Amino acid sequence: MILAVDVGYSENGAKAVGAIFHDWESETIHKKFVVDIPEVEEYVPGQFFRRELPCIEKVLESVDEPIDCIVIDGHVSLGESQAPGLGAKLWEKLNGAIPVIGVAKSAYLGNPEEAKLFRGQSTRPLFISAKGMTLEEAKQRIQQMRGKYRLPDILKLVDQISHGY
Repeated sequence: MILAVDVGYSENGAKAVGAIFHDWESETIHKKFVVDIPEVEEYVPGQFFRRELPCIEKVLESVDEPIDCIVIDGHVSLGESQAPGLGAKLWEKLNGAIPVIGVAKSAYLGNPEEAKLFRGQSTRPLFISAKGMTLEEAKQRIQQMRGKYRLPDILKLVDQISHGY
């Protein structure tokens, strides 16, 4: 099973969403988790994980099935130096037991060229990073996901739910 997670923020806190799906080519979600979080940390540039990681942990507390991989909306590693981002912090929190793939819609300054992944007819790339598997394997997995547009369908759905659409 694979878990996709995303967090949406409002003046009332955050909505953290997790969706479990069977495999990389799944068309539908097997199970969904939605956690409302009334208070979150303030955003600090370069330390996004301090705000988002506790929200993702709340989703993980709800998950009652074994997970083979977690996909986050964001970066696992940052820039040329590959400094630990949200996904690396999550991977460390899980003691490296579950691979984490980051799928970011925006580049982080110094992202390596090989992080880019083009899907569908889009001329704008996604930026892929990973811990617990190679970058090439992570890119293959995201490329396999259903959806004819830039963002895979399941990831788009999780994003929409977390932002209240």
